[in-house]
Amino acid sequence: MTRAGMRLLEGHHAVVTGGGKGIGAAIADALAAEGAHLSLMGRTAATLQQHAEALRSRHGVRASALVVDVGDPAAVARAFTVAVAEGGPVRILVNNAGLGEAAPVGEISLESWERTMRVNLTGTLLCMQQVLPSMVEARAGRIVNVASTAALKGYPKVAAYCASKHGVLGLTRAAAAETARDGVTVNAVCPGYTDDTDMFRAAIDNVRRSTGRSEEDARAILAKGSPRGSLITPREVADTVVWLCSPGASAITGQAIAVAGGEVMR
Repeated sequence: MTRAGMRLLEGHHAVVTGGGKGIGAAIADALAAEGAHLSLMGRTAATLQQHAEALRSRHGVRASALVVDVGDPAAVARAFTVAVAEGGPVRILVNNAGLGEAAPVGEISLESWERTMRVNLTGTLLCMQQVLPSMVEARAGRIVNVASTAALKGYPKVAAYCASKHGVLGLTRAAAAETARDGVTVNAVCPGYTDDTDMFRAAIDNVRRSTGRSEEDARAILAKGSPRGSLITPREVADTVVWLCSPGASAITGQAIAVAGGEVMR
């Protein structure tokens, strides 16, 4: 909150894709705590509706749930039409929806490759296209794309995911360059291994299968990737997103901010 007691994002309409659980849920909660009204988008109605109700109860904001496949252009257009009709122009967009599938480069199926690109990269583009015109017209808007440290470096056996997230970062920087004079900022946050997410649970399973180690050992192996020796939490990612959406970050655009405990330094 500001010193006067006003919440930083009071009354702003924010869309969070993949907003029902994990990092997306934490981001939605942090935005709502600062007064933003939320449209949560994702694929599982019950999860979205449950979190929307929690946001309404906890923070006294409007919150709605919209089921959408972000890789489907028609579905995205419908969802944003409903979101704007219910909540007004979108002033904050957080592209968090994503997926990751593990396979060595030589074994990636074309179906898996295209599915990863469609959700992670094309989905980010489609959602940005829905909000950018009104943001530019109003000369006010914040877009935050949740990428990954996989947008900044390579990891073995997740080449499709790395390629898609590198693409998200390129898209972020291009959009930032186009809108830098229009009152709109476009940034990426790049979390390292983040606890309490589906992708982290999948990473644990991959380590266990390849090493035969226990879940506890697998968690320790993954945590060692960070110089601080511990996993990132969804709330740490959310706090960074809130800052990027705040008035104080008006000069920050085109950036890739690693939320990774020092794993990536650049």
